[in-house]
Amino acid sequence: MESATRSRRAPRPPRVSGDERERTILATAEQLLDEKTFAEITIDDLARGAGLSRPTFYFYFASKQAVLLALLDQVAHEAERRSAHVFDDLARDPAGSWRRAIEAFADTFATHRGVSVAASAARATEPELAAQWTTLTRGWIAATASAIAAERERGASPSGPSPESLATALNLLNERMIVASLTEPGLPGAREATVETLLHVWLSSIYGSAPSPEPAFRHSISKERSCSQDDSTSPPPRSPSRRCRPRRPGRGRSASRSEPRACASPTCISSRGC
Repeated sequence: MESATRSRRAPRPPRVSGDERERTILATAEQLLDEKTFAEITIDDLARGAGLSRPTFYFYFASKQAVLLALLDQVAHEAERRSAHVFDDLARDPAGSWRRAIEAFADTFATHRGVSVAASAARATEPELAAQWTTLTRGWIAATASAIAAERERGASPSGPSPESLATALNLLNERMIVASLTEPGLPGAREATVETLLHVWLSSIYGSAPSPEPAFRHSISKERSCSQDDSTSPPPRSPSRRCRPRRPGRGRSASRSEPRACASPTCISSRGC
C-alpha cells in the first residue's frame, strides 16, 4: 500500500544548478535594461523575474551593481571573441581588417544596447564599474597600438603620434560614437553609417599623408637650389640637390643682357633669373 502511494506521487522537478540561476538573473537584468534605466531597476524586479526570493538573490549577487558588472564582463568577452582574429590578414587587407575590428565592437554594443548604455552611464557613480571599463579599454588600446606599430614597421603607415597615443584617441572616439548612436538618435548621422564614418577616420589617421617637412629642413633644401622660377607655372622640385642650368642665348630667341636669362631646369621655383 505504501509503495503504491509513493508511485502515485508527482516526480520532483529537476534541481536547478547555481550557474543556471545566475544566468537567469543576468538574462532578467538584461531584459529589464532594455525596458528601464538601471536606476529604475530594483532587487525585487531581478529576483521576481528570475523566479527567486529576495534572500536567494543575495546568495548569488551582493547588489544590482554586481549584476551590471557581470553583464559588462559578458559583453566584453563577446567583443573580444568577435575581434580575436580581425588582424590576421592586416598586411593583405588593411581596410577590411580595421573594418572588422570596428564592427566587432559596434555590433556587440548594439546587440547588448541596454547593458552598454547602463554601463557607460554608471561609470560616473560606480568606481568599481569605472575601473573595469578602464581595464577593458586598455586591452583594446593595446591591441590597436600593436597593429599600428606593425603597419609602421612594414612601411605601410607613416610616422606620427606614438602608436599608443593614436590608439587611445581612436578607441575613445569609437566609444563615444557608438554610445551616441545608441542613446542620441537625434544627432546627424549618429545611427546611419557609424561604422563607415569611424573607418574613414581610422584609415585617414593610420595611413594618411606624411606631415610636411619642418621649417628648418625646408630652408636647408632651398639653399641647395642655385636658381628658381615661378612655382605657379613650374612642376614641383624633383630633387633638392639638382642644379639649374641656364639656357644659352641665341637658341629660339635673342637674349638681352639687361634681362635675366631663363632657366632650363624644371626644378626652379622663383620668377628670378639664374
